[in-house]
Amino acid sequence: MPDTPDDASVSARDRVLDATVVAAGRVGIARITVEEVAREAAVSRATVYRWFPGGRDQLIDEAITFEVGRFLDRVTNAAAGAPDLPTRLERGLLFAHRAIEEHAVLQRILATEPAGLLPQLHAMAPLVLDVVRAELTSWFAGAALRPGVDPAEAADYVARLFLSFVVNGGSWDLGDPAEVRDLVRTRLLAGVLA
Repeated sequence: MPDTPDDASVSARDRVLDATVVAAGRVGIARITVEEVAREAAVSRATVYRWFPGGRDQLIDEAITFEVGRFLDRVTNAAAGAPDLPTRLERGLLFAHRAIEEHAVLQRILATEPAGLLPQLHAMAPLVLDVVRAELTSWFAGAALRPGVDPAEAADYVARLFLSFVVNGGSWDLGDPAEVRDLVRTRLLAGVLA
């Protein structure tokens, strides 16, 4: 049976990934080093290489994945407890938009070296879509859908729209709850809900 990390090593590994995000915010992706991440995480270089044998490139790739996963968890938590599907989507969209705008590291990297981040985000897009689609599928399970609307297809459709608006709100003010409410109810769900 392979070794499984204990809780302490899992949290320490997460601390290394978090330190990578912090270091990237400070020096950028192009200039980040394993030494700097180890120092930020208060672990040795050997520890970093034990967890990330691919070195700097693996560390950056996994840190991006880690941060995106953390973001998606936060979106789900922000929408939790909403009384219905439209309200869940509204809360999720409001939160996601605000979280991206307020993510200092993301905004710095997008402004100074987008070529260091955008390819990884593009490569992760199918995985992100799968995660959002799966979450929405569970949300659609109890929703009153229009006759003939397949819940899985509805979840896919809304997931794609949701992510599109998170990335680019277009003419919609995603900081305004009233506009987000209108967007969700007249665009995202209009053709899906009964």
